[in-house]
Amino acid sequence: MSTDLSKNYFELFGLPVSFELDGAALSEKYRELQKTVHPDKFANASDRDRRLAVQQAARINEAFHTLKSPLKRARYILELRGIVFDDQHATSFEPDFLMEQMELRETLGGIRQQPDAMSSLGVLMQEVESKISDMIGTLGSLIAQDDLDQAMSQIHKLQFMEKLLNECEAMEEELVDLV
Repeated sequence: MSTDLSKNYFELFGLPVSFELDGAALSEKYRELQKTVHPDKFANASDRDRRLAVQQAARINEAFHTLKSPLKRARYILELRGIVFDDQHATSFEPDFLMEQMELRETLGGIRQQPDAMSSLGVLMQEVESKISDMIGTLGSLIAQDDLDQAMSQIHKLQFMEKLLNECEAMEEELVDLV
């Protein structure tokens, strides 16, 4: 059991601190690390060693889920670079972005009244997913250029879009249940 709890998530997985990463390599290293610290391997160990194994497994899980998600990974990179996020007060967005958000939410709000609600929702979800993909690309470029202020702004926008996508997915589940 040799996982160093003081390492940052990238160091833990033996990866460079970079927004771009190899998802397959991340998953492979995750499985490898989990094998070494899985609590079942320590069933007959001392209480201290079992507790440490659980802590290490939890840290590896947290690191994996953070690095796997582009949004969480971007936030983490900025935090490593000293950026402190204050999500409560991050409310200054360009008028165009706010207008787009209002229009997308209005579209989502009217989906249930559409003759083919599921199809309309599918179109909206494709649009939102496309916007998220574009935003992730932009975010990667901003981080690579070390433009941390713009990257932070892009992260806040991406959070809005991911929340909207989650709401679309929730509506999709509701519509499927109605069929």
